[in-house]
Amino acid sequence: MGDSGDSSNKGLEVTDLDLPSNKHGNLKIASSDQNLKDILLHTKSSKTATVINYGASWCGVCSQILPTFCQLSNQFPKLSFVYADIDECPETTQHIRYTPTFHFYRDGERVDEMFGAGEERLQDRLWLHS
Repeated sequence: MGDSGDSSNKGLEVTDLDLPSNKHGNLKIASSDQNLKDILLHTKSSKTATVINYGASWCGVCSQILPTFCQLSNQFPKLSFVYADIDECPETTQHIRYTPTFHFYRDGERVDEMFGAGEERLQDRLWLHS
């Protein structure tokens, strides 16, 4: 999954948004197709519930929800959070038709999906899966 150096934050730096820090280290950035494949493989072998936010730097709605997604990673330390920019991971995200899309995983299996950027809906889903 890479180190926690500059390369792992590549996906969020391109947004130019003022994002909250990740206090628990449970937010990962998929910076390439291979990186996202590695994250998904780790999700399957891990017992940690995971949420993946599929977004795009050019998507206004994605930019609106991303600070909330980062903040929620601090409120749900037992969940693993992943941000994947569809332009940086085009091969592994070709099935994503809407941005933002959130996929929720438990024991390596996708158990839920959410389209759009409703902050309360996202928080409710995270609570449900935590």
